[in-house]
Amino acid sequence: MVVEILSAVVVAGGAWLASSVRVVKQYERGLIYRFGRVRAKVREPGLAMLVPFVDRLQKVNMQIVTMPIPAQDGITRDNVTVRVDAVVYFKVIDPVVAAVNVQDYRSAVGQVAQTSLRSIIGKSDLDDLLSNRERLNEGLELMIDSPALDWGIHIDRVEIKDVALPEAMKRSMSRQAEAERERRARVISADGELQASHKLAQAAATMADTPSALQLRLLETVVQVSSEKNSTLVLPFPVELLRFLDAQTPKPEGNGHAAPSPRTPGDAVLPD
Repeated sequence: MVVEILSAVVVAGGAWLASSVRVVKQYERGLIYRFGRVRAKVREPGLAMLVPFVDRLQKVNMQIVTMPIPAQDGITRDNVTVRVDAVVYFKVIDPVVAAVNVQDYRSAVGQVAQTSLRSIIGKSDLDDLLSNRERLNEGLELMIDSPALDWGIHIDRVEIKDVALPEAMKRSMSRQAEAERERRARVISADGELQASHKLAQAAATMADTPSALQLRLLETVVQVSSEKNSTLVLPFPVELLRFLDAQTPKPEGNGHAAPSPRTPGDAVLPD
């Protein structure tokens, strides 16, 4: 009889201990509800002792939650239809407020994020969505973090993932980029021609002052052409070279006889 009583006491004590002991993990915090009222003291990680049939434990995850924002269709400030999706990172900083002030803080953050994303799309230009995402991310984070603070939630960061454009807009942007690159190529080519013309003018002025430089340049051109192993070589003979040779050729001296003077039509011809 005594053994049966002891066994019953042991079983009852084990059941009471099992119903009163809870384990709170490292990344969690425990909230104790006693007769429906939340206790101010938050249970830290480890063993938490409860009063059976009186206390109820609710665990709140304190890890950073990654929540994708569904793609939102909108019209930018410059009247371009886009489809933008993003991702928001948040965590609970006050488990009591997050559990009491809002029914489902995950759903609440998701709805606020979608509304804020549509608002950002309407206030921004297409160029800002494509190239100035850091500023838009900061503005979107502030818009979501403002109401989330009242729920005990802190928005860690918000990132715009992708901006989907219509096919017609993609083709227009491609043509614009191609035209811009062609314009740059033409400007660079014209600039090169201008610099080359200045150098050629300086070279021409130098060769004009020194005629022999032109001959050396001609010989150098001949050497360059002959190195290509062409079967026919057409060599222009410059007039300047003829003038140079004519100037260097000595002229014959006179033999003592005077050169006959030219006759005029009125002169008489006398016989010898």
